[in-house]
Amino acid sequence: MNLGRLARGRRVLAGFWGATVVHVAAVAFDVRILKQASKVTLMPLLWQWSRTQDAPPLLQAALLASAAGDLLLETDLQLAGMAAFAAAHACYLAVFLADPAQRSWRVLAAYAALWAALIAVLSPGLGNQRVPVAVYALLLTATAVASRWHNPRSGAGGTLFLVSDALIALRMAGRDFRGRDALVMSAYAVGQYLLVSGVTKTGHPR
Repeated sequence: MNLGRLARGRRVLAGFWGATVVHVAAVAFDVRILKQASKVTLMPLLWQWSRTQDAPPLLQAALLASAAGDLLLETDLQLAGMAAFAAAHACYLAVFLADPAQRSWRVLAAYAALWAALIAVLSPGLGNQRVPVAVYALLLTATAVASRWHNPRSGAGGTLFLVSDALIALRMAGRDFRGRDALVMSAYAVGQYLLVSGVTKTGHPR
């Protein structure tokens, strides 16, 4: 990687983290316009950074699908946004399952138990959203498992992404709490970065 490209990557990544801080602060203080404006910049910035790191095309596609999901959710198109994120997870799965370091069935069993527990706890409050949420949660769980099989860094990202969406499901099930939205976006942004950096040149070795 040449020095110019390296410097550009650092600038873009700094922009991503700056936008993340601004967005989480806007969420915490409920500044609506700033929340919307900053949210839709997160994944495009991370996508630009991934290009400077020679990220695989499917990894870049996952970020673009996530960017579409963020935009759709901001316009209250919940099912369309969920579909966009489902596409992102399908891309992540294709990347991680193509090159697993070690398939651990204990990891699979632990995440399967976590998925079952979450659905059991949340289902009574989800109403007609029960089936879509369960299916989407299963896809999230699969990403968490496959990313952990790839390496610990990506695995941490998969776990944070799962935590982020589990917190959203809590609100949907009527179990909201103060500060949840800021936690959702913090876990989401850091999780996406770790998923990507676990595959690119900046990721830790296995």
